[in-house]
This record gives sequence, structure tokens and C-alpha cells, in this order.
Amino acid sequence: MQPSSGQPLPAPTNDAVYHTYRSDLSQVRALVLRQARQAGLTEGRANDLVLAVSEVAANTLRHTRSPGTLTIWYDEDEVVCEIRDAGTITDPSVGRRKPPPGASGGHGLWLVRQVCDLVELTSDASGTTVRMHMTVRQPRAAG
Repeated sequence: MQPSSGQPLPAPTNDAVYHTYRSDLSQVRALVLRQARQAGLTEGRANDLVLAVSEVAANTLRHTRSPGTLTIWYDEDEVVCEIRDAGTITDPSVGRRKPPPGASGGHGLWLVRQVCDLVELTSDASGTTVRMHMTVRQPRAAG
């Protein structure tokens, strides 16, 4: 997970799908699953992506009063899901360390980092963006 470097993330592609949510995450999950399958992710990786996006979207509901926006796009190489909201994250290392046993929080972004191939995070006074990448075709194991 990369902390904010001051550089904006590249814009989504023109065929990106957008969905704004305020409470119920079932439509977020269904949209991610549908797009992941269309992109060619295996069922297991599609479900991992749904889990990751759901965790980040739930953080919007848990930690902000603003709606969140999910943006999804894909090409032959990867699926990208972005969650954007008005919240701010002040800890640049959030999600980098496994929470200690018994911790009441901090598991979500750590989990996201474990299942996604790349996680980019930017956060400043204008809000937070978490971009999750999943490679469509896994590299073949050497053998």
C-alpha cells in the first residue's frame, strides 16, 4: 500500500463504471463481482476482490458521514476498483502491519493489502482514495 506521494493517481479509463453508495453495500458487492467475472478473474480472485472492496467501502460507512463512490475499470491485464470518500487517513502506514491478536480494529486495510496485487492510497484534506488492483492472468509458476 503506497502512502500519498503528493502525486495524483492516473484517471480511470473512459469505460469505467461508477456507483455511489450511502448505506447498503450489497449493490457494491454485486457490481464488483459482475465486473470481475466479465474481466476474466477466476471465481476465487473475483471473490477476493469483492471482499477487499467491501472492506474499504465499509470504512466509508464506519468512519465518514459522506457517501462513497466506487469506480471500476479493467483491461486484459487487470481489474481496478477505486473507493473515494471525504474521509481522511492520517497514518501513512495504515494496513502495512498485521494487527496484533485481540486488536479491535485495523484488520480491514491489512486484509485488502493481503488479497490485492497492488493497493494505492492517497489521503488529504479533500478526501481519501483507495485503489485496488487485481491481475487477470496470474503468471505461470516456474517448473
